[in-house]
Amino acid sequence: MEIQGKVKMVGETQTFGNNGFRKREIVVTTEEQYPQHIMVEFVQDKTDLLNNYGVGQSVKISINLRGREWTNPQGEVKYFNSIQGWRIESLQAEQPTEGMPPVPPAEAFAPADNLNEEEHDDLPF
Repeated sequence: MEIQGKVKMVGETQTFGNNGFRKREIVVTTEEQYPQHIMVEFVQDKTDLLNNYGVGQSVKISINLRGREWTNPQGEVKYFNSIQGWRIESLQAEQPTEGMPPVPPAEAFAPADNLNEEEHDDLPF
């Protein structure tokens, strides 16, 4: 699954427990009639993927939905969901590929006026 929108917030990397579990959160605001502020968490080595992204940038995040069950000390079972990101990419406008000259507009080409429809050619179409 994927989420697209503008970055509203990028959190700092947090470390938990003795084994050094790492988590970092990003909030993306969707661009639709009723914008949603979606928090996505990146964990462990994926936290570094957020280093090059900042507020206002348009992004597409590939996500997995995660769910877990937890029993509290009183014996009540609770359920929690999370949205976990595993890839993020910028959605900025396509830039011309380096080294490739820009294609001129169609009106820059002169029309062909010396066509002879009766002349045979070897093109297969």
